[in-house]
Amino acid sequence: MSGTGEAYSRRRWTWPAFAAPGLLWLILLFVIPFYAILAVAMGRLDPIFNVGEPVWNPLEWDPGIFGEVINDIFTGQLGVIFLRTVAYVAIASLLSLLVGYPVAYFVARHAGRRKILYLVLILTPFWIPYLMRMLAWVNLLEASGYVNDLLTFLGILAEPRDWLGGRSETVVMGLVYGYVPFLILPLFAALDRIDQSTIQAARDLGASPFRAFLHVTLPLSKQGILAGLVIIMLPMFGDYYTNNLMSKSPRTRMIGNEIDFFVNSNTGESRGATITVILMGVVGLLMVYYLVSVARATREAQT
Repeated sequence: MSGTGEAYSRRRWTWPAFAAPGLLWLILLFVIPFYAILAVAMGRLDPIFNVGEPVWNPLEWDPGIFGEVINDIFTGQLGVIFLRTVAYVAIASLLSLLVGYPVAYFVARHAGRRKILYLVLILTPFWIPYLMRMLAWVNLLEASGYVNDLLTFLGILAEPRDWLGGRSETVVMGLVYGYVPFLILPLFAALDRIDQSTIQAARDLGASPFRAFLHVTLPLSKQGILAGLVIIMLPMFGDYYTNNLMSKSPRTRMIGNEIDFFVNSNTGESRGATITVILMGVVGLLMVYYLVSVARATREAQT
């Protein structure tokens, strides 16, 4: 009995031991930096050097900056930037879904032996640094770029348009282009797992291809849709380089640009850290919704 108990105890701690390095990695690269951000957000302004000074003791934290930022969100310009960011992310996510779902569906259901080839092609943009891909779009969208040349040649535009002069559609397009591959991959994984016999059963019961897709394929791919949207929406909320490259205008500033501005200023580190914490709370709600949806779907599948 004692030998059996010892063997059970060893098996009980074997897999947690394998997980320990990953947990330690998360503690070092998430928990500690997050605490540092809180220490800066709850810190004070150094009276001599006039820079943000972190306060590491939670008992000495000052929530004054938090109050100022919250007040600015509800009554000041920061609230406008927050709403603009939410609008940009929502529109870009919807467009990414409209673009990515047909691609993922085709690769999962109709690519056949070329499935791996299409997946490689989807991943090809990752071989080029994000900055270089956006700079390529800057060249295409400038006044003398190919986009204006094509649109004026086709008669869609009477004269070249200043796409890089603070246009919201340009920033949204940049977000879609930059993040849509991250949406396609989890969508493909979800669609590829759907048993073809389930769809065929719906067809045998008289459902048209569209109704079979609407009532069988789409609901079964819901978790893939949610996973893909979470994957692209979380970094979109903190994105600042896309707007910097595609617009550089205050009219299209996103919350990530505000964080970048304050963090790199001499006196705004605490304010930038505070906005970061608030933004983490917003995106954390999205993550909680995703986890709850996954847990609910798992329970329904088990019953």
